[in-house]
Amino acid sequence: MRGMGNMQGMMKQMQKMQKEMGQTQEALNNTEFVGKAANDLVVVTMTGDKKMKDIAIKPEAIDPDDVDMLQDLIIMATNEAMTEIDKQTQAQMGKFTKGLPF
Repeated sequence: MRGMGNMQGMMKQMQKMQKEMGQTQEALNNTEFVGKAANDLVVVTMTGDKKMKDIAIKPEAIDPDDVDMLQDLIIMATNEAMTEIDKQTQAQMGKFTKGLPF
């Protein structure tokens, strides 16, 4: 019978951890992350669940003769925002997997 108590305790700990993970993920999803390119010519705002919320493009970034540059700036800003999301997600969610064998 002693083993059943340990099992119930482990189950409660797992449920608590799942709840905390869900709350942490929800907080990350509601956090805004900003990526910027080339002196803030393009600024992208994304949520933690990698949905773009806003994009700001300064007029001087728009050159009809060089559309490729604008595309590159958008890609740079977007990638920077996504990198920040990934870093913050790893920092926050990594505490739940520390020490677990994978």
